[in-house]
Amino acid sequence: MISANNITLRLGKKALFEDVNIKFTAGNCYGLIGANGAGKSTFLKILSGKLEPTNGDVSMDPGERLSVLEQDHFKYDDYIVLDTVIMGNKRLYEIMKEKEAIYAKEDFTEEDGIKASELEGEFATMNGWEAESDAATLLNGLGIPTDFHYTQMSELDGNLKVKVLLAQALFGNPDILLLDEPTNHLDLDAIAWLEEFLINFDNTVIVVSHDRYFLNKVCTMIADIDYGKIQLYAGNYDFWYESSQLMIRQMKEANKKKEEKIKELQEFIQRFSANASKSKQATSRKRALEKIQLDDMRPSSRRYPYIDFRPNRDIGNEVLTVEHLSKSIDGEKVLDDISFTVGREDKIAFVGPNTIATTTLFKILAGELEPDSGSYKWGVTTSQAYFPVDNTKDFDSDDTIVDWLTQFSEEKDATYVRGFLGRMLFAGEDGMKKVKVLSGGEKVRCMISKMMICGANVLLFDQPTNHLDMESITALNNGLIKFSGVVLFTCQDHQFVQTTANRIMELTPQGLIDKITTYDEYLASDEMARKRQIMSVATNDED
Repeated sequence: MISANNITLRLGKKALFEDVNIKFTAGNCYGLIGANGAGKSTFLKILSGKLEPTNGDVSMDPGERLSVLEQDHFKYDDYIVLDTVIMGNKRLYEIMKEKEAIYAKEDFTEEDGIKASELEGEFATMNGWEAESDAATLLNGLGIPTDFHYTQMSELDGNLKVKVLLAQALFGNPDILLLDEPTNHLDLDAIAWLEEFLINFDNTVIVVSHDRYFLNKVCTMIADIDYGKIQLYAGNYDFWYESSQLMIRQMKEANKKKEEKIKELQEFIQRFSANASKSKQATSRKRALEKIQLDDMRPSSRRYPYIDFRPNRDIGNEVLTVEHLSKSIDGEKVLDDISFTVGREDKIAFVGPNTIATTTLFKILAGELEPDSGSYKWGVTTSQAYFPVDNTKDFDSDDTIVDWLTQFSEEKDATYVRGFLGRMLFAGEDGMKKVKVLSGGEKVRCMISKMMICGANVLLFDQPTNHLDMESITALNNGLIKFSGVVLFTCQDHQFVQTTANRIMELTPQGLIDKITTYDEYLASDEMARKRQIMSVATNDED
C-alpha cells in the first residue's frame, strides 16, 4: 500500500494540489487521469520520492519495493539490454555485481568467502537465479527478440529503448508499480501483452495513460485529478465517465430545483413581508431561504477542442493507386513491392509493429521521400494534408502561432485564423506564443489546426495522439469519424482505431495484409491468429 497524506504542492502562488489524502491498495490498478497541466506526472513524482511536496508526506508499508517507468531514454546507454532490465530491482543488481567483483579477486580471502556466502543467500531469496530468464521473458513479451538482449542500449532505436525501460519497471514483481504513459511508442501487439500482464498483476499499479481502451482493460479504480483534488471512482475509465457525468447531471438538477424553490420563497417574501397577517409566514420563509445552499459547480479544468475537418471540394472515385513500391533505408529494405488502391470512402488504419515501414510509406505519399522503385498516383480531385510523427522541423521558427497558421490559410484575415485557434484552445494572448517554445501537445494542436484550415479531402496522420490529453484525443477521434473524406493513419490508441477505421492494413515481412473490416474483427480473424501463433513459436524457439 502507498498513501499520500495531506499532500500540498505549490508552484509559485498556484496550488497544484491542496491537502490531498488518498490510499492506493494492493490488488488494484489505478488510472490517474486529468487534463493536461492537472499534475498527473507531478503526482507520480511525489509518490516516487523524486519531488518533495510543499506539505504532507508519502508513506508505504514497510519492506515494500516501488518501481517506476524511467523517462530518461539515454540513462542506460552504457549498459547491455538484459542488465538494464535487471536494474529494475536495484538491490538484486547490486548483489550480482558485488558477487562478480568478489569472485574475480585473485587474492580471495576467508572474509571474501563469508561475504560471498551471505550474498548468495540473499541472491537465492530474491530468486536471483531466475533473473536473466525472467528479464528475457519480459523482453520477448514486449517484442524484443533474443538477438537484442546482449546489445548495448546505445545501439537501440527509441521505440526499442522504451520497451526495455518498460521491462525494467515490470521486472522482479514490485509491490508498487508507477507507470507514466507506458503505451507511448508501443506497437499494438506490445500494448496487448502489457494489458494482459497488468490484468494478472497482483500488487498495486498506478498508471497515467491517454489510451482509453487501455484504461478500460486494466483499471479497477480511477483517480481523477481536478480542482487540485483527487477523487477516487470504482471501475474503469468508462465507469468513471458515466459516474462523473451522472454526478454533474444530478447536481444540476438539484440546483435547478433549489433555484425554483428560492424563487418561490423570494416571491412570497416580497409579496407578504409588509402584510401583518402573513408576517410570521414571511419570516419563516426567510429562515428557509437562508438554509438553501446551491451545490458548488466549479468549471472543470478539462477543455475539449473543437475539431472539424471540412474539405474544400468533394473527392472523386480515383483517390490513390500504389504500385510495386519499394524503399530501403540505411541498406535495409523497409518497403518491398507494396501495391494497393484507396477508395473514396476509405478510412484506413495501418497497424502492426513495423512503424518504420508505415512512416516511410507516409513520407513517400506526402512527397517527402522518393521510392527506390514503383510508383504512386493521387487522383486529380484529391488534396492532401500530412501529419508527421516528428514535427520538429515544422516549428523551427520565431513565428507566433497566429503568423505560423496564417501561412497555410487561403484567407489571411487575422480574425479568421484566430477563430481556428480559439477552437483549438489557443484563445486570446495564447495565439501570440512563439511556436518554437510550445509543448508537445500544443504543437500537435497546431498541426491539427493547419490540417483543418487547408481544407484537404485526404488526411494522412502518423501517430496523431502522441502528446495529446484525453479530451483532445476524444475530439480528434470524433472529428475523423465525422470527416467526409479519406483518412490514412497510424495510431496506438485501440479505441481510436476501432471507431475510426473501416479498413485495416498491416505491412509484414510476408507482404501487405489488407482487410475491409473493423480493428476488433481484424484482431479476431483466423489470419491474425495464425500470424500470432507463428510469432509465438518463433519466440519459444529463441528461448
